[in-house]
Amino acid sequence: MADSLTKEKRSWNMSKIRGKDTKIEVKVRKYLFSKGFRYRKNVATLPGKPDIVLPKYNTVIFIHGCYWHRHPGCKYSYTPKTNIEFWEKKFSENMANDEKNRLKLEASGWTVITLWECDIKRNFGATMDKLLDQLHNMTYLG
Repeated sequence: MADSLTKEKRSWNMSKIRGKDTKIEVKVRKYLFSKGFRYRKNVATLPGKPDIVLPKYNTVIFIHGCYWHRHPGCKYSYTPKTNIEFWEKKFSENMANDEKNRLKLEASGWTVITLWECDIKRNFGATMDKLLDQLHNMTYLG
């Protein structure tokens, strides 16, 4: 199936996709701040530039978009019908980078938490409760 947009319009659409400070990232950060957590964001000196860094807990949080990071079993993790080779290569590189960065962070002593876009959108409360449980358990263990 051919793309219904011109090449220029598709390019413009893709250029508007943000890499940081997305709505869901801001929502999660505001929630954490309201619960007393202080963080740094998009720390360039750490592998993968984590979305949220909690230095006190030695924890980083990645908020992954299901489409770009290929959330297993998620309906938003589809492959476009055109230019399939390009997209498969792009997605596999993203996933390899995610894994490489996770391993580097863990080897450096960081705890890595990954939140998925669909979970945050679908059930924000339960997702945040689970995150808080993880963070509080680290507090008691550390």
